[in-house]
Amino acid sequence: MPKFVSAPEGLPKGTFAIIFGVSLVTAMGNTGMISVLPAIGRSIGIPDPMVAAIFSLSALLWAFSSPFWARASDRYGRKPLMLIGLSGFMASMVACGLVVSAGLLHLAAPMIIFGFFLVARALFGLFGAASNPATQAYIAEHTPPEQRTQSMSALAGAFGLGTVIGPFVAPLFVLHGLKVDLAGPMFGFALLAAAMLFVVWKYLPESSKMPHAPVTAEIARGASGAEAVTKERPMWRDPRVQPFLIYGFIVAVCQTAQAQTLGFLIIDKLKLSPTAAQGFIAIAMMFGAVAGLLAQWGIIRMFEMTPRQLLRWGVGVAAIGNVIVALQPSYAAVVAGYAISSLGFGLARPGFTAGSSLAVGMHEQARVAGAIAAVNGVNVVLAPAFVWLYERVAPAPFVLCGGLMVVMLVYAFRNQQLRNAHPQPATRADAAMATLEKSDEGGV
Repeated sequence: MPKFVSAPEGLPKGTFAIIFGVSLVTAMGNTGMISVLPAIGRSIGIPDPMVAAIFSLSALLWAFSSPFWARASDRYGRKPLMLIGLSGFMASMVACGLVVSAGLLHLAAPMIIFGFFLVARALFGLFGAASNPATQAYIAEHTPPEQRTQSMSALAGAFGLGTVIGPFVAPLFVLHGLKVDLAGPMFGFALLAAAMLFVVWKYLPESSKMPHAPVTAEIARGASGAEAVTKERPMWRDPRVQPFLIYGFIVAVCQTAQAQTLGFLIIDKLKLSPTAAQGFIAIAMMFGAVAGLLAQWGIIRMFEMTPRQLLRWGVGVAAIGNVIVALQPSYAAVVAGYAISSLGFGLARPGFTAGSSLAVGMHEQARVAGAIAAVNGVNVVLAPAFVWLYERVAPAPFVLCGGLMVVMLVYAFRNQQLRNAHPQPATRADAAMATLEKSDEGGV
């Protein structure tokens, strides 16, 4: 196992391997499914924007259910919540596979298939969200504070590795020669989840630590010295954090839009059948995932980049990548442009994650983390609009994303909060937290 995903001190290697596997399987399934969705939609006859919308309802349910599952994890324990999350993921994949099979066999009209597909995927947003806070809490409470950075970095490695493996594995599950060939990846990922579910149930010891008490609101002292409870305002209205959330939302929208439009672009560019183009889509997504990991686990640490530098370089590089994809001179150029964009997004995400975290006090870290998670989840609902735009003018969504990145570059230089972002180098923990925040339903 690579060093950046090795077990943290204080946690048995076998136990960590199980936790790592839970996150890895989930990340593989999500990114693998994204890679086959364009081919599925084209084969069934679902309009391209509605294919992108399949993730939207699930993303909203993820955003709303995550706090509930986090509280349930404190109350009922980490292991039961991992079992619920894996069960939800497995059930969702099986349901999606059955719905896709019915669509490929033309057992119902495309719009009916779309409705059932939406509900099947929503099962993951509702129940799959249970495992994410449980795995993070399990790791955190079994490692001392001085090892927390290593712990979170190790867990983030599972998500990062899953984004690389998922698109590569998905074509291997395509059942060639059958009419329901494209449903294979969903059944394949469901089998992996079932195996992981058994391993967790049989071999993962329940946390011996007592659940942590909820973090209470800080008691602030007034000018007279009297104590009073501070009324908390939403983080998106906090002037210290608002610019970072605006920046992060635009970055997340563009990254999600590009990822969900890429498959359609490659199918049209190569003029192949959806099934025949699947391998080319997987290769492009793999290059993008590797580029993102290169940014977060290599470049940031090698050059000791600060949040302020990441905020600027990230969107600048992403803008160049989007322009290359928009020009579409060849398949190789599309892959290169997508990889360059992913490199930029891999720089920008730790920039706004670390910047917003450093802009507030320690007692506000949970709230700002929740705001970042919401930004990374809710942005998915805008992806169908970009796919709709692609149907009208193919280069338009990539030109628009490139333009938005330029606007964010100007914003990073002119906005006072972003301009004065923490000048110290971003740490390994910042990159890890960016990866963990991206591991939600909207993560790509």
